[in-house]
Amino acid sequence: MIAHPYLRAYMAGAFLPTLVLPMLLTVFIVVRLVLQWPVPIERGMIFPMAMVPSIFGLWNILWTGLHGHTHHPIGLHGAVLPLLMAPVGGLIACRLGLLQFESNGVFWFQAVHFPYALVAIGWLAAMAGYYLVWKYLIGSLNRVLGIA
Repeated sequence: MIAHPYLRAYMAGAFLPTLVLPMLLTVFIVVRLVLQWPVPIERGMIFPMAMVPSIFGLWNILWTGLHGHTHHPIGLHGAVLPLLMAPVGGLIACRLGLLQFESNGVFWFQAVHFPYALVAIGWLAAMAGYYLVWKYLIGSLNRVLGIA
């Protein structure tokens, strides 16, 4: 399978978030409607559902293009992605009024407060999670499609 490696890389990268994000949205909406949680989380989920699969696909295309030159592992490549996505997502959330930065933490949806220490731990956990997802799931999809 030599034809269209970048198309296959895009499909391998976009597959997992395309599969997982609608399930997460369903869980969040059920929690909001059944448990009457007052946070309108679905407002903050629609934009990521549209962008994250494309970002994953493009990030996998970048890894495919750079892999012949840099030879860095795909897990490390995936762990860098939250370093790019979180600041951009935070900026967009601030502009939409979904996130406010305060002196002692962040206020999410004007209802939930997270101290900066918890945000930092969450960021490190996201990097570790992305490392594992990219190393084992996206990497195996790349091998199945013959681009690894």
